[in-house]
Amino acid sequence: MKKQTAGREQLGEFAPQFAALNDDVLFGEVWAREEKLSAHDRSMITCSALLAMGAPQLEAHLKIAKQNGVTKEEVVELITQLAFYVGWPKAWSAFSLAKELFE
Repeated sequence: MKKQTAGREQLGEFAPQFAALNDDVLFGEVWAREEKLSAHDRSMITCSALLAMGAPQLEAHLKIAKQNGVTKEEVVELITQLAFYVGWPKAWSAFSLAKELFE
């Protein structure tokens, strides 16, 4: 997996400890444990959680998911499945993002 630097780039001077935890621990250690869970599956799980929360980070993680081999068909199924559990408006918003990124 590509080394993550978004934490340091966006928050490095303002919140250096958080940036380091984001880049080194979350992405550097947890996401790197592909022998435990593939990057593809971690992306599916992460996008599901972010969609459920209505978090703005969903857009960035949909891009990462695409890089990790998640297909348009998988994202459509993910959003459709979650629509019934997290809410129709969140699904509509997620579909708008996914459509932009996967078409």
